[in-house]
Amino acid sequence: MISYDVIVRPVISERSMAAVADKKYVFEVATAAGKIEIKKAVEEAFGVKVAKVNTMIVPGKAKRMGAGRPGRTKEWKKAIVQLTEDSKTIELFEGMV
Repeated sequence: MISYDVIVRPVISERSMAAVADKKYVFEVATAAGKIEIKKAVEEAFGVKVAKVNTMIVPGKAKRMGAGRPGRTKEWKKAIVQLTEDSKTIELFEGMV
């Protein structure tokens, strides 16, 4: 997989922005991607050193799909990437903190 196939988008939330101070960045990633693939993709795309990757599957929420019919949003995979202490930061998140 190419790094841009692994990383879908950055997750921008209050909690993820608070973690940027500790060099932790949150991304939505491809559901088939493993921790090693995610680590390589982030290092290649942003030119940083990754120390640790935590992943989790975020379950879809129950939603109404018109006229009261039940439905669900899609489930997705989230990765929390911890950078090493000597690594530079990811500029994509810098203006948002």
